[in-house]
Amino acid sequence: MGQSEEAEAAKLGEGELPESRVLDHLGLVAGMFEELEIGDRIDGHIAQDFEEREVSVGQAVKAMVLNGFGFVQQRLYLTPEFFERVPTERLIGEGVRPENLNEGVLGRALDDLFEYGVTELFRDLAAHAAGKLGLTSQFAHLDATSFSFEGEYDSDRGSNEPAEDSVIRVQQGYSRDHRPDLNQVVLDMIVERKAGLPVLMKPLSGNVNDSGSFPELIDRHVEHLQNVHGFDYVVADSSLYSADHVRKLTESGVKFVTRVPETIGEAKTRIQEAEIESMEPVTEGYRVEECRSEYGDAEQRWLIVYSEEAEERARESVEDRIQREHEKEKKAFSKLTEREFACREDAEQALEEFESDLEASEFERKQVQRATCYTLEESSSPGGEDNRLKETGEEWLVEGTLVPSEERKARLLKQKSLFIVATNELDDQALSAEEMLEGYKGQVQVERGFRYLKDPQLLADSLYLQSERRIMASLMIMTLCLLVYSALEWRIREGLQAKSLSFPDQKGNPTQRPTARWVFERFLGIHVLFEGQKRLVLNIKDRHERIITVLGERYAQLYASQPP
Repeated sequence: MGQSEEAEAAKLGEGELPESRVLDHLGLVAGMFEELEIGDRIDGHIAQDFEEREVSVGQAVKAMVLNGFGFVQQRLYLTPEFFERVPTERLIGEGVRPENLNEGVLGRALDDLFEYGVTELFRDLAAHAAGKLGLTSQFAHLDATSFSFEGEYDSDRGSNEPAEDSVIRVQQGYSRDHRPDLNQVVLDMIVERKAGLPVLMKPLSGNVNDSGSFPELIDRHVEHLQNVHGFDYVVADSSLYSADHVRKLTESGVKFVTRVPETIGEAKTRIQEAEIESMEPVTEGYRVEECRSEYGDAEQRWLIVYSEEAEERARESVEDRIQREHEKEKKAFSKLTEREFACREDAEQALEEFESDLEASEFERKQVQRATCYTLEESSSPGGEDNRLKETGEEWLVEGTLVPSEERKARLLKQKSLFIVATNELDDQALSAEEMLEGYKGQVQVERGFRYLKDPQLLADSLYLQSERRIMASLMIMTLCLLVYSALEWRIREGLQAKSLSFPDQKGNPTQRPTARWVFERFLGIHVLFEGQKRLVLNIKDRHERIITVLGERYAQLYASQPP
């Protein structure tokens, strides 16, 4: 037992009542942090005098990661208060007390991470973690997202000193959250395919766009990613695809799988000419057709893909769009029918011009109609009994019935049901059409990771982030949270399957693929009771035992009661 726990026990022995601390799912987080040796590797990289410190940088990082998994609206600036409720020595290390995890300690740890280099340090931690988990993958998935910050930062204080090359700038730019009015930073991230484990992260200034940062990130780190993780292909969305990028990546020997932007003329033509029924079925709900392209002066294989799910998803939106456009065109036609034309030719020309501009509508019926014009000729007789209509000429009107265009609807639906994936891997034996499609579909892994990182309960408050340096380090902490989360989910799922065990899902049905978040929720309510020198873990259920069993002895110890 550590000195601090002995002190607690002494107080209890003097007549204080027993006290409980919240353990919940934090034992799983602490166990995975230790299993992946994250803290030890951080302390091995960052020079520090351990005899003069109560908390090492690795332990401070562990504290921030644990706090990130609180999911109880306890953000980073509340970390000391957060840890008053949890058994810090059990989770972080002997002698670590809540008051040790103060603003100064955590802030200096963030500074130390920045000084070492957050991208380089994370790259090492992730490589070691992937090795411990036995994860290798054919595909590396690349994407970017933005994080908004309120407050004043170095980059907008009007300093005359130039910004350091290694320091990002909090700036306004394109916002994926549709808030261009907020200051933001950008995070580039690469994850592996199997577990969605992040293997690389790089903070960027808020005005950087994907198309500019992706090639540079690949160029600097691709050799390491290939050698350490065994990646063969970099997968990205259409932000990576341009004539210049395609050419440079191919010249440098980097193999890619990426979506082709629909705005490219050749892509538009290919999609328009594709015949869905003649395409080859591959996986369920998908059909493909392969062709070659030399866009960007680089030979590629293009895979035109039809997605049944995309078609169903687009059907309602296409109906709504066509209806809106149709109603607009109906109003315009109504105004045209009110016009009077002096001759048939003018009316027919106006109708023809109107019809040629239609996009969402078509005529069910149309015609040009002659109309005779009359004036009332007054009689000179008393009472006007002999008043009569006198023909004074003729005019021409257009009339007809507009209905929504089925052809336009079908064309739009087809356009939204098809997309193109490109690769510069010309050998279809090395990468088949089906593998190419599956590789691109795996892009959902990095998107899932960003959804996790955007959880408002994970983002640190600006109290600790008074400079861009600490923002960069904070983004590394957040990505470490994702690494631990992904690793736990992978180990739980693999362990349940290996031991033929299951975990109840949200409906109470057995599953071998629970999400880590659901497991965390089901671990809520576990406490450690401090009673004298005893440590009793309360509320452990059968479902908890199953998870602890598949994870191993390290986790069993974190959830074990300790006798006096």
